[in-house]
Amino acid sequence: MSTTLHNHRIRLAARPHGEPVPDDFQHDVIEVPSPAAGQVLLRTRYLSLDPYVRGRMSAAKSYAAPMEIGDVIEGGTVSEVVESAAEGFSPGDTVLSYGGWQEYSLEPAERLRRLDPSAAPVTTALGVLGMPGFTAYAGLLAIGKPQPGETVAVAAATGPVGSAVGQIAKLHGARAVGIAGGERKVAHLRELGFDAALDHRAADLPGRLADAAPDGIDVYFENVGGAVWQAVLPQLNEFARVPVCGLAAHYNATSLPEGPDRSAQLMQSVLSKSLTLRGFIQIEFVPTMFEDFLRDMTGWVASGQVQYTEDITEGLDQAPEAFVGMLHGRNFGKTLIQVS
Repeated sequence: MSTTLHNHRIRLAARPHGEPVPDDFQHDVIEVPSPAAGQVLLRTRYLSLDPYVRGRMSAAKSYAAPMEIGDVIEGGTVSEVVESAAEGFSPGDTVLSYGGWQEYSLEPAERLRRLDPSAAPVTTALGVLGMPGFTAYAGLLAIGKPQPGETVAVAAATGPVGSAVGQIAKLHGARAVGIAGGERKVAHLRELGFDAALDHRAADLPGRLADAAPDGIDVYFENVGGAVWQAVLPQLNEFARVPVCGLAAHYNATSLPEGPDRSAQLMQSVLSKSLTLRGFIQIEFVPTMFEDFLRDMTGWVASGQVQYTEDITEGLDQAPEAFVGMLHGRNFGKTLIQVS
């Protein structure tokens, strides 16, 4: 390159204890190197903020290795090719990438997926047509298996996963019960066609949930845990299925919850109702379901059968604050940072 580029990065400065604070993030600027053979230099346009990243900040054992202190914070990105040393990519191409919280990234070409900006807004590759949408599609259809006339409930229902779950359930002939935080989000669920919409912040969630699902719940798509799960468990029908993809209520926990140990109650329900609780990570379904997902979801979005909302904040500097706000449920739809 004839002009030296400088890369603003946000790195993990310390492992958060509870809710992340500003000192857990380190901002720095470095010069951008040229790509080596097989690499592509990318400029980040949009950065995805996702709850799973909170788990990667911890050293606790999980399904993937944690970030190390000093690492650039992880995150999916929509990026523009600046310089290419790999076949098949040219400057100006738009790609789905995994550059993380930085303005520029060097990535192996085999990790990139070319995007067609004329087919759909490129931001959808990080939301409804990307990992969150696929999480909803695979978890609901492979594990939840909703049948016509059944009741599907989902928490965090205005988020990119939960909103897709409810709409896909409706497309398969099921009733959709959405649980979200605040009147504005509840109103949005009704706009999306959910059959019932509940505010988990209002009083007596268990009672209101029983009224909203008079025939019980056949599928509960778990994103949250906590008090919402406690309200849902008694309403689960015999042979109910529970795909578990997230536990957002617990991500910042530093100790066990107060009160009695409810594990015996849970296991009794699992046994007496023949429940299926199945944790999953969406990547396990990519080989068998991703092509079907892209075909189906692209068609549903184009036809308006599935709608989506994006919550976009401008500026990489705003990523830590937006990330913490997302963990508190202050986002409305898919949380994105517009970087450039």
